[in-house]
Order: sequence, then C-alpha cells, then structure tokens
Amino acid sequence: MKAVVISRAGGPEVLKIEESPIPKATTDQTVIHIKAFAVHRYEVLTREGGSPSVKFPRVIGIEAVGEVYQPSKNSKLAKGQRILVVNGGFDREFDGSEEEYALIPDSIIHPVDFEGSWVEFANYPETFYTAFGALKTTKLQTGQTLLVRGGTTGVGMAAMVMANAMGIKVTSTTRRQERRQMLLDMGAIDVVVDEDGKLQTDEEFDGFLDMVGAPVVSDSLAHVKRGGYYTTVGLLSGKWIWENFDPFENIGGKYITAFDGVDINDEIINEMFKLINDNHLTIPISKVFKLDDIQAAQEYIMKRDRPMGQVIVTTD
Repeated sequence: MKAVVISRAGGPEVLKIEESPIPKATTDQTVIHIKAFAVHRYEVLTREGGSPSVKFPRVIGIEAVGEVYQPSKNSKLAKGQRILVVNGGFDREFDGSEEEYALIPDSIIHPVDFEGSWVEFANYPETFYTAFGALKTTKLQTGQTLLVRGGTTGVGMAAMVMANAMGIKVTSTTRRQERRQMLLDMGAIDVVVDEDGKLQTDEEFDGFLDMVGAPVVSDSLAHVKRGGYYTTVGLLSGKWIWENFDPFENIGGKYITAFDGVDINDEIINEMFKLINDNHLTIPISKVFKLDDIQAAQEYIMKRDRPMGQVIVTTD
C-alpha cells in the first residue's frame, strides 16, 4: 500500500510516498480502506513542525472516508461497510489519512448512511461536524437569526447550508466583494463585508459563529443580542488569546462558548447526516487531487485566490 510519510518538518518536499504492508486487524483495532479525505491548512502547519504533539516520522491527515477492510476481533462493523474517521488521535497518536489503508481504534470509527461518491462523502466529516456542533451550541430555533463570520471558509459555508435547512435566517460575511453573490446564491439572506476587522453593519443577531477569533472578538460580540449565543469555532487570525478584553463591556447578558470538536459520537453524526441526506446539502469542492499529488494538494490549499470550496484527495 502507499503511505505519505513525513520524516522531518519542512515544506511540501518532505511529503514522501512510501510502500508498506497493509496492516492487520487486532482485538480492538480495525483496518480501513481509505478512499478519500479533505486537506486542511492546519495539516500544512503540522507538516511544517507547528504541532508539538506530532512526532515524526508520521502519516498526517485528521479525517478520512472509506470502508471496512478487516474488522477487529471485537468489532460490530462488517467488511465493506462505509465509515468515516475524524480526530480522536488520528494523525497525532497514530498515523492519519494520507495513506491507502490504516489501522484505527474501533472507538473512533463511525458507520455512516451516505450513498454519494467518495469525493462527495469526503466533503463532510470534519468540516460539517464542526459546523453542526457549533450550531448546536447556539441553541437557535426556527426563525431566529445567525451571523457566520468567516462565511467563505468550509466550516462557514457548511454552517450556512445546515442552518438554512434548520429554518434559521443566516447572514454571512466576506472580506472580498466578488464572493458576495456566491454566498447569496448558497442561501445567505444577506452578506456583510468584513473590513479591517470591523463588520460593516449595526445589526445584532440571536447567534454568532466566529471563524476569525481573538483580534475581532470585541467587534463580533457587539453584534450579539442580549440573551444571544456567541461560539468561537476557528482561528483564521492565527491568534488564540483575547487581549485587553473587558468582560462587562463585551459579554453582559450574552452567552459565550467555543466548539472544539472533541466529543464526536455516532448519535450526533447520524443526526447530521439525516439533515444532509434529507436536504441534499453540500458545499463547493475547489479541486480534487490523487494521493500521488499530495504535495500539489497541500500547496493548493494555501493559495489565497483559489476558488471557494474544499480540497479533496482520493486514493483511487
């Protein structure tokens, strides 16, 4: 089987394709045949040495879709069953998705009812799960309003299409006027320009999903109604710490949380895929690569002017 092995931190050139034996299932670890996976910017950070918990050599990649190849002795899964894997130590404690087969603990393998292609399936795991989990923290009901800051990100677009399907009125943001119409076409009732860290609106919302993070938190919270929910989801800014933050000025009467994607379970995944399947939800795919072209895929994900959408890699 092929595996993309990183032996040291560095640029795309450290992504080396190697041949290795297909692993064998154990008592509580199943072998999956990986069919496709999405590529993310933070995997580039990991490749460059920015994830201290990842020790090289390592196969990275935090999510995958595929099928059961060899169930573990204790597994309730059947050979050929469609599954997804996301987080739970994938690419950190053990090798991740950038390979054709992987030995995975049964506890993080999730069977899924989805009949689309492998590329279509790969559009969902981490991106939609993050968006769905974050939406649930806002506790919004049908007819209420939501603003998604960072609306052209994968998670931002996923949140928008799922919130629409739930009957929530979604406003999205963009820093680039040329992307405004695409967001409207995807279902946003309005699009607000995010200019120099300031949202160009005075409107307040029942819920707020923030993909940008620390530098704009005060501006974001100014657009949350009293009694409303603010959830931080992403860190597009690259900064973690809220500095010079006055809690009384910013959060009086408001609820604040963060969604970290840690608690992944079959119940939430099944609820999410019912929403996806019932409403035929998807977001754009920017480009599809083969596993042999993993270096190009990681270079492409970092391009600022590429088309909106996810970057998918297939192993076929």
